[in-house]
Amino acid sequence: MKHSAPSIWDGRDLVVFDVDGTLYNQARLRKRMLLGLLLDAMRSCSFNTMKILRDFRACRESLARTSPDDFMERQFAETAALNGRPVEEVKAIVREWIDRTPLPYLPACRYPGIGALFEGLRQSGRLIAILSDYPAVEKLAALALEADLVVSATDVDVKSLKPDPAGLVKILRTTGIPAERALMVGDRFDRDWAIAERVGMDALIRSDHKDPRCMTFRSYHDAVFAPLLQSRTLERDHEA
Repeated sequence: MKHSAPSIWDGRDLVVFDVDGTLYNQARLRKRMLLGLLLDAMRSCSFNTMKILRDFRACRESLARTSPDDFMERQFAETAALNGRPVEEVKAIVREWIDRTPLPYLPACRYPGIGALFEGLRQSGRLIAILSDYPAVEKLAALALEADLVVSATDVDVKSLKPDPAGLVKILRTTGIPAERALMVGDRFDRDWAIAERVGMDALIRSDHKDPRCMTFRSYHDAVFAPLLQSRTLERDHEA
C-alpha cells in the first residue's frame, strides 16, 4: 500500500502568522506610500515626515534586539530626540503614516493565495492566530482576512517586540495549544524563526532561498500548502 509523505501540517492545531511582509507585499506597499510621502514633502517643503518615519523604524529595529519593557515609550522618545521634535508630534505622524494611511492600499498588496489558505486552515479545523509587532486588527480587516486571535507587541499584556517570546507565549497560553502542535509562518529569520525557536515551535519562512533552519516557501501556491488547499477542494466537491 502506498502511503502519502508526511506533511508539515500533520499534528498542527494552530498556525500563527506574522503580518507585514507575510500576508502582503511590503515592498509594494512602501512604493505606494512613497508617492504620498513625496507629495506631502512638496506641500510642506520639508522632508521631516520622511525622516521621522525612517528614524522611527530604525529605533524599533534597534529596540527589538533587547526588547526593553519600556520600548513603547522609548520608540517615540528616541525618535523625537533624533529629530528635535515633540514626542506628541512623532506619535501623530506614526499614527497617520504607519497605522492609518496604508490601510486603503493593503488589498492591492495582499499576496495571491493567502485567502484560500486561510479558508483551507479554517475548514481543516485548525486555529489561526496573528502575531505582529504593529497593531494588526485594522490591517487584517483591510486585507479581508479573519483570525481566531490577534496579538500585537503593543498589547498591554505583551509590550515586547519579536523575537522576545512574550506575544507567542500569550497565544499558546490563550489557545491552550502546546508549541509542538503549532506552526509559525513569517518572512524574517531574525524575528519569526527566532521567536518560534525560543518556544520550541516549528517555523515556515517566506524566502527566495532554502535555509537549514527551517522549511521555506516563495508563494502561497507552493507545494507545501497543497494539503490544505486539496482538502478545501475536496470538501467543496463533496458539498456539490
